[in-house]
Amino acid sequence: MSRLQSPNRKNLMLFSGRSYPELAVEVGAYLGVKPVATNAYEFANGEIFVRFEESVRGCDAFVIQSHASPVNEWVMEQLLMVDALKRASAKRITAVLPFYPYARQDKKHRGREPISARLIADLFLAAGAHRLMAVDLHTSQIQGFFDGPVDHLFALPLLAEHVERRYGDDRLTIVAPDAGRVRVAERWTDRLGCPLAIIHKRRDPDVPNEVKMLEVVGQVAGRTCLIVDDMIDTGGTITKAAEALSDQGATDVVAISTHAVLSGPAIDRLKNSRISEVVVTNTLPVSDEIKLDKLTVLSIAPLIARAIREVFQDGSVTSLFDGHA
Repeated sequence: MSRLQSPNRKNLMLFSGRSYPELAVEVGAYLGVKPVATNAYEFANGEIFVRFEESVRGCDAFVIQSHASPVNEWVMEQLLMVDALKRASAKRITAVLPFYPYARQDKKHRGREPISARLIADLFLAAGAHRLMAVDLHTSQIQGFFDGPVDHLFALPLLAEHVERRYGDDRLTIVAPDAGRVRVAERWTDRLGCPLAIIHKRRDPDVPNEVKMLEVVGQVAGRTCLIVDDMIDTGGTITKAAEALSDQGATDVVAISTHAVLSGPAIDRLKNSRISEVVVTNTLPVSDEIKLDKLTVLSIAPLIARAIREVFQDGSVTSLFDGHA
């Protein structure tokens, strides 16, 4: 079944890009629908063609695309899908971006730089999206870039449940890998009721972009330290933080992140690090070829499915996190 109908006869239809169709199928299974059959391919010059194989007129459309590498190709494909839905008279279009692309470029650090995260929002608006849905945005201000509703979903409950099951009896300390992640770490301390530590980076003024020393601020000796971040990209920051924590007497170090970007040397760095477990979600595809025994992947599909159902039924997405209707 490709449509879910509400009591007021609205039709929910689910659409998937090609970057990670398995996630869309899993989300659809929780909703009781299958992604709509889509014909998508590249022309010889690299241009993308998209066409849906059934009528979408009047539907409540949810378009899922995970923006893994090559990011630009998958962004363009999702934009074309949104445009096709608009031109085929879909009633409402929600672009579901489990990992928001270009999220780290959310402000200008120097002159003559773009604010790429804002441009992404503008592109989806121009394509015809009425609403965006994303998981753990790099910064909350991105919600203000889109001129329409933005559903900001949080993976913390899912990740915290895993921590509570596996490390509930340990003496835990939440660790922010840098000053910019302190607010995220504080949400964890509120949930788990444990202390906070911060990794302070001291940079070498004579060597640009080089960290001279990592200072640990907080109680970590004799404790299981949970380094929390929104993404693991090349793994450099998180593995260096693990070394600093171990040197300060931490008995165990666990890395927890929503988005497993895992670019370049990330797998080798994590494999050879002092981290005992790496916990991530599947907002991005984690290849079966990755040989990392310490990697735990939790499914984000139930959370996305519940949020889609709340939006479709005009319910409260906020109630998924604060318990209020």
